[in-house]
Amino acid sequence: MKKTKTRTRYYDYSLKFIIYFLLVFGLIILYSTSSYNGRLKLGDPAYYLKHQMVMTAVGLLAMEIIARIDYRFWKPFALYAYIVSIILTLLVKFTPLGVTLNGARRWLGYQNFSFQPAEVAKISLIIFLAAFVCEVGKNIRRIKTLMVIMAVTGVLAFCVYQFTDNLSTGIIILGIGVVIAFVAFPEYKPFLFGAVGAALFISVLLFCVFHFITLTDDTPFRIQRLFAWRNPEKYTSDIAYQTLQALYAIGSGGLFGKGLGNSIQKLGFIPEAQNDMIFSIICEELGLFGAVCIIFVFGLMLWRFMIIANNAPDLFGALIMVGIMAHIAIQVILNVAVVTNVIPNTGITLPFISYGGTSVIFLLAEMGLALNISSKMRA
Repeated sequence: MKKTKTRTRYYDYSLKFIIYFLLVFGLIILYSTSSYNGRLKLGDPAYYLKHQMVMTAVGLLAMEIIARIDYRFWKPFALYAYIVSIILTLLVKFTPLGVTLNGARRWLGYQNFSFQPAEVAKISLIIFLAAFVCEVGKNIRRIKTLMVIMAVTGVLAFCVYQFTDNLSTGIIILGIGVVIAFVAFPEYKPFLFGAVGAALFISVLLFCVFHFITLTDDTPFRIQRLFAWRNPEKYTSDIAYQTLQALYAIGSGGLFGKGLGNSIQKLGFIPEAQNDMIFSIICEELGLFGAVCIIFVFGLMLWRFMIIANNAPDLFGALIMVGIMAHIAIQVILNVAVVTNVIPNTGITLPFISYGGTSVIFLLAEMGLALNISSKMRA
């Protein structure tokens, strides 16, 4: 009697190791970056670390739970998740539940609890677009379907931008939608024309801003940031201060850095250094070598996402992985580009490393989805 070979399930332990490595590294560099601010403002050098550890623990619990739930379970709820995301952004703008922190009204909160609906929007869009593409089937070849995908993405991005004043997340949402559409749609021409059109629009916009607008105190702050991006040393006021200090940190770090904990710029020179500009402190303390190593680890994570997407058991799982991969890739690229002044300052956190409770929880929820999809692969 012949023995039949049993097919064993696969589980991506490499991805899990990368996740835990980034979390541990993030907590270490967060403490190094935030201890001065914590001691000065809150009387506790470990304040930010403690809060982030609690949120990370909640996120890890969410990751482990979601990793054990079949990812197809979420498919029937995709539309509802998308609608809820829009409603949450409206609540920020038009209800007393909206909370303003650091001059921006981006949070929903009650008493000591608060979270950013923009983080919910990212994962909701990924699941919704993956489910939508599966539902339309062969109709994905129609240009009308592509227009619907982009319209759905644009509506959510607009709501996040308009109602939570969060341009950076709106850009990330648009990027996620474009990448999923690009992978699902069989033709390349619409994306080529779209890329050329976007490049021309941005070029004309920048030309008009720099040649027909005079910078004054009444100029909208996003226009001011364009001038600061073009020539940060010319504008030593608040609009270029953070960028300049970040560049000083990067330059002073050299090849191997000043050593963990020895940053000078985190001592009040970079405002809220533990948030968007934490990559500059990595460069200062660990040098170019440390910064490249962290980017390499993110590259390994994206490679694992690609492997899982290519071997996912169905289209729904593959497109979820594409969306997650697009989210992480876009956010890392934009954060590094902002810190190094390649693009104007838009306030984008570095995944798993920057301070932010809502961010780490929903990032780990996405990782739970990725791990569950990987478990459906066959070794």
